[in-house]
Amino acid sequence: MRIGVTGHMNITENTAPLVYDAIMELLAEEDSTNLTGISCIARGADSVFAQAVLDAGGTLEVVLPAQNYRERKVKPDHAELFDQLLGKADAVHVMDFPDVGREAYEAANEAMLTSCDRLIAVWDGGAGEKGGTGTVVELARDRGVPVAIVWPDGSKRSQ
Repeated sequence: MRIGVTGHMNITENTAPLVYDAIMELLAEEDSTNLTGISCIARGADSVFAQAVLDAGGTLEVVLPAQNYRERKVKPDHAELFDQLLGKADAVHVMDFPDVGREAYEAANEAMLTSCDRLIAVWDGGAGEKGGTGTVVELARDRGVPVAIVWPDGSKRSQ
């Protein structure tokens, strides 16, 4: 089973364990010997999902939106976790863009969606910006990819 993730980058510190537990419950339904998680390992939902997949005994596949993604978008307080997760990935796919931007993010979302059997969305249900979590959920649903929404009671986004 190949499971992709989309979700908010700005979940609060107290929300992360709630989301982790909810994702672990979903992953427990899968055979861990045949589980691959597909993530951009961005701050927040993507990294929580990636860690849960590894902890559940699955393998991690990383999709990076651009060649300079780490340098341009990974903040110092997320760099250590990003590097750890990247180092544990069985496969890393870098989109063919030198710089991060909307087109690169859309390509990364497309690569993730076309290669997954199911999508987990860590999402509060808000419309948000074009290309964000809501857009990815809509694309998945339009394509018939099953979507599990994860937003446990008490979850919050930072401002």
